[in-house]
Amino acid sequence: MHVQEWLETVPAVSIYVLVGVVIGLESLGIPLPGEIILVSSALLASQHGEIDPFILGACATAGAIIGDSIGYAIGRKGGRPLLAWLGGKFPKHFSEGHIATAERSFEKWGMWAVFFGRFVALLRIFAGPLAGVLRMPYWKFLTANVLGGILWAGGTTAVIYYVGVVAESWLKRFSWLGLVVALLIGLVSMLVLKRKAKKVTAENATARAAAAEGELGREPVPAE
Repeated sequence: MHVQEWLETVPAVSIYVLVGVVIGLESLGIPLPGEIILVSSALLASQHGEIDPFILGACATAGAIIGDSIGYAIGRKGGRPLLAWLGGKFPKHFSEGHIATAERSFEKWGMWAVFFGRFVALLRIFAGPLAGVLRMPYWKFLTANVLGGILWAGGTTAVIYYVGVVAESWLKRFSWLGLVVALLIGLVSMLVLKRKAKKVTAENATARAAAAEGELGREPVPAE
């Protein structure tokens, strides 16, 4: 049984809560398939009248905004030790290379890294906590967080829902296509980030090795 078949057995209220909670936890910094759950639920809403797409989009948006805000507060309080702890718990997601890549994005784009990060699988779990760790002004974070949450969560729900309505009979036979597309988008973004992360890790290792060689190559200054 895939995700959508399982969702068909769940009451509408539970779907709203599930989408909001999963996306909220993902935005908070816990690696969860928020995008897959959202796409599956929007497809389901287009085929079954029990699920209101407006309520679904609102719950997804609220989960995204609230989750990111909690992640920001935790990151601001926990600081660098929090990232080290997350690296120990989730090494594939919070590796040194991934964190360095995310930091470079923040240095280059500032508050817009939070906004654009909403559309990239791995950056979604980094945006809130890392913005807090880097002590981004909260008003900047909140602006990008709200705009990104509305556009990503609300926009994804609307697009998938209306595509499902227009092509309802086709999607009933190939309802898995939306999941496949979502998985492919997530996979591509993860591979791109992983490649960048490996590059950053290699560059950091080279820089540390060069610094260590420089330290060893220095001659001690004689005492006067």
